[in-house]
Amino acid sequence: MANLEENRIIASNLVYTYPEAKKNAVDDVSMRVKRGEFLAILGHNGSGKSTLAKLFNALYVPTDGTVWVCGLDTRDDDLVFDIRQHAGMVFQNPDNQIVATVVEEDVAFGLENNGVPPAEIRVRIDEALRAVNMSAFAKKAPHMLSGGQKQRVAIAGVLAMKPDVIILDESTAMLDPSGRQEVMNTVHRLNEEEGISVVIITHYMAEAATADYVIVMDEGKIAMSGTPREVFRQVERVRALGLDVPPMTDLAHMLRADGLSIREDVLTVDEMVEEVCRLSSKM
Repeated sequence: MANLEENRIIASNLVYTYPEAKKNAVDDVSMRVKRGEFLAILGHNGSGKSTLAKLFNALYVPTDGTVWVCGLDTRDDDLVFDIRQHAGMVFQNPDNQIVATVVEEDVAFGLENNGVPPAEIRVRIDEALRAVNMSAFAKKAPHMLSGGQKQRVAIAGVLAMKPDVIILDESTAMLDPSGRQEVMNTVHRLNEEEGISVVIITHYMAEAATADYVIVMDEGKIAMSGTPREVFRQVERVRALGLDVPPMTDLAHMLRADGLSIREDVLTVDEMVEEVCRLSSKM
């Protein structure tokens, strides 16, 4: 497979149809996740975004087309174990992913199942918990943790496997705002400092705004793609697909509609402050 050094996941003409379904959940999707990239996949319920995530992790096998994860074909049953080491998935509800009664034992679970030597397990547990700022909770019971802390433990369990890609399937959906921020800070740090590629499936536009690249799914197909600025500046098109835009982009859109000369691709509060200051200086 070409371009392995640059691409962690390559999907080619990917199709997935659920049993008894009348139409494809994923319909002829071709895309790639680059090394070190932070990719956000958006879409209304039923658009195919979570199905796509499960195809990336070999939880689902393509009905047609191909997914390569670090050069491994997900249709090959003999490679599923290896694929899931390369691409780790963090799900929506951390309680469904945490299996042990002590935090460090939960992080060790996958390593033990993979036959990693005990000395190496100890090193990896410590590294993974340190990476998600949960070292102080190693001996705690997971049920005593907050939602954000539990999700960071789930990420640590994936991280201990030393994946090339982390896939987060609505992993902040059940968290309060502070918990969501904890998880996003952790994931961004892993992406920036460890070079781990990240694929985040989310319905929070503010999370998507922090990605390198955005894909919008609709009816199983890629309806829009580009950088967050390129996608979200098309406010009406995004809304027509059943989504919203980041709050500051929405505000910029309203101000422009009122005749103010303001950038249409504003994403953050800081950028909005800059624009307001620029306009004020001209008055």
